[in-house]
Amino acid sequence: MIYELGPGNGTLSVRTSRTGTVAKAGHDLLIHVTRWSGTLDTGDAPSVALDADATSLKVREGTGGMMALDDGDLANIEQTIDDEVLKRQDISFRSTRAEETAAGLSVTGDLTLRGTTRPVAFDLVLADGRVRGTAVVKQTEWGMKPYTALFGALKVADEVRVEIDAALGQSR
Repeated sequence: MIYELGPGNGTLSVRTSRTGTVAKAGHDLLIHVTRWSGTLDTGDAPSVALDADATSLKVREGTGGMMALDDGDLANIEQTIDDEVLKRQDISFRSTRAEETAAGLSVTGDLTLRGTTRPVAFDLVLADGRVRGTAVVKQTEWGMKPYTALFGALKVADEVRVEIDAALGQSR
């Protein structure tokens, strides 16, 4: 069966954390990708594909920090993601191998960020009519410099977590 995935039936999110000598001043972020589409094929030759609009990332939550994030802070973070981190270059993933496991699929494939394609592996859990999974992406492996502030005393951690949680509705 081939399932269509996207914002209408699921959430694609990015979770960042902070490091550095003044890490407590910053925020761990939950960011949603608001424009994305994917397919999950659970047939004889399982596969996964996903495309995301890099300019559609919206900060949904900032935890920790010395002060709460206001609307201006959120807009600045989103602008920085667009202009400096992802540089408005779309994101894609295509599986090169997907093997059935007891819980779902073990997936390996090519992730393209900012024009650089590298392999990434993760597991997808298929249960209760949903697909869920998490991939850890190390920004520097794709030539991305993690964001810093306060002369480097506050940094976004190199590793970010990309999470999907979607309903497996109609298949084609």
